[in-house]
Amino acid sequence: MTGLHSAEEFRVFPKTWGAEYVALGEVRFRLWAPGEKAVSLRLDGEDTEMSASRDGWFEILATGVSAGTEYNFVLSDGTVVPDPASRAQKDDVNGPSLVIDPTNYDWQDTDWTGRPWEEAVVYELHFGTFTPEGTFRAAIEKLPYLADLGVTMVEVMPLSQFGGKRGWGYDGVLLYAPHSAYGPPEDFKAFVDAAHGQGISVVLDIVLNHFGPEGNYLPLLAPDFFHKERMTPWGAGIAYDADAARRYIAEAPLYWLEEYHLDGLRFDAIDQIEDPSDKHILIEIAERIRAEITDRPIHLTTEDCRNVTFLHPRDEDGSVPLFTGEWNDDFHNAVHVFATGETHAYYQDFAQNPEKLVARCLAEGFAYQGEVSPQSGEKRGTDSTGQPPVAFVDFIQNHDQTGNRAQGERLISLAGDTRTKILLATLLLSPHIPLIFMGEEYGETNPFLFFTDFHGDLARAVREGRAKEFEGHAGHGEKVPDPNAKKTFEASRLDWGKLQTPEGRDWLEFTRDLLKLRQEIVVPLLATAKGGTGRVIETDTGYLAVSWDFPKGRLAIALNIGSDARPLPNMPSKAVYAYPKKDHPERMSELPPNSILFSFEKA
Repeated sequence: MTGLHSAEEFRVFPKTWGAEYVALGEVRFRLWAPGEKAVSLRLDGEDTEMSASRDGWFEILATGVSAGTEYNFVLSDGTVVPDPASRAQKDDVNGPSLVIDPTNYDWQDTDWTGRPWEEAVVYELHFGTFTPEGTFRAAIEKLPYLADLGVTMVEVMPLSQFGGKRGWGYDGVLLYAPHSAYGPPEDFKAFVDAAHGQGISVVLDIVLNHFGPEGNYLPLLAPDFFHKERMTPWGAGIAYDADAARRYIAEAPLYWLEEYHLDGLRFDAIDQIEDPSDKHILIEIAERIRAEITDRPIHLTTEDCRNVTFLHPRDEDGSVPLFTGEWNDDFHNAVHVFATGETHAYYQDFAQNPEKLVARCLAEGFAYQGEVSPQSGEKRGTDSTGQPPVAFVDFIQNHDQTGNRAQGERLISLAGDTRTKILLATLLLSPHIPLIFMGEEYGETNPFLFFTDFHGDLARAVREGRAKEFEGHAGHGEKVPDPNAKKTFEASRLDWGKLQTPEGRDWLEFTRDLLKLRQEIVVPLLATAKGGTGRVIETDTGYLAVSWDFPKGRLAIALNIGSDARPLPNMPSKAVYAYPKKDHPERMSELPPNSILFSFEKA
């Protein structure tokens, strides 16, 4: 521990909660536990009572503390708990926390200044299934491959320590500690560092709407951390208006961005973050990030089923005062129905004329902009035509939409190879920000299933709840895989061997060609792009054509996944790419089944 350098120099974020070095060998331990009369610090096996304040805080300053020292908090009844703001765990969520010196990693990315948002090609990955080893270090070895492919941003699924070894990460309970099964904090820093060395930004998916069912001791320590009268789909709602709880939640995004040199965050299910405060906590978080991190672009995206735009404004110069973009589930859902014909559950909303809804998403952003949802019977969404195309993160599959199927099938298994290629080409050549789910680039067919590592009654509840969830869903005829079975997790690993097959190489070349074309033609149009750029040329069963006008040029896409050939639409630009007929697209006289035509013309 240096202790002599400034936090700013090393990008150390001074957390309100937890263990913080304040000088060489001196660590302040701080815990909010208004539900307790007394709390002791167990440090390296020895217990010392902490000082208490009237507002529920317990604090102690310890000297001679070296990095890696184990510690816990001991409650008045003898219960031993980890630090809710632990920077790292020795092993699992219930065991000892570790004192971490945030300055002990020698960063090599000092010249990294980030990448602009319009260049983003997002690659979503889950560390546990991305490589056979399932670690931060193993993932580093794949970064040159991603850079060569044309990926400019990696979005990693949640890392906050969760119960067990295996899981998606959305049941995290120690919000500041990277999941120990993937490696120690310095290994994740090494991953970010290596990504920057390859010219790749790194974004973390962060969950601020609930805590998981195992290892969450906050209800015991601080019952007022949660609102007793409000529930989320995953448990008690957080009391964002309670000062100590608000600090715990609001500081976590800044902590990850600062100490891990991240380039952005994806905020999970923000529609479940209900805050009665004068300033909503999400607004506070975004404003603090914009004010405090100015040395590189920070990209903040949201997931929100409400289809809102008020969190994603643009200033007159196009700069982003709050959140950068939103995950566009409407695009995925419309594409899925368009490609597969499935209309169960939430796909009911896209059952009628899905090609029109896909086209509307491409041209305007959301499919639902205030219309009544057939599934809920209520109006959903707001006018999105004023949003720039880059305010929408589109995908044709992701962890949610794949893993929340009973059998975890990828789109290629549902729609077939050729049709999936047409839709991937649409995704990568549209002016929205594209997101690829790991393995999609080489035609991965292994499923991505929902998996956990719970035990006893909790494991039984998750297993039974998962089976019940899929009643009435497509693909539920077979037995739903047990989320807690190790084989469920293992079946979800990527099969990198497919890259050595003719099919895998063909898919990879296809994806690489599209990303090269995107970088050359689409990206230069996006920096100054504003709202109102898109229009629907025409649609019909299995067919659609959309165009966009930008100050620097015009784009258009026409695609046909129907069974009959279509006359070419009146494209407002010159044909530059077609699939499967790649040669001389300008000579095409019609659009055959399962084909796409992309056109471009400079202004």
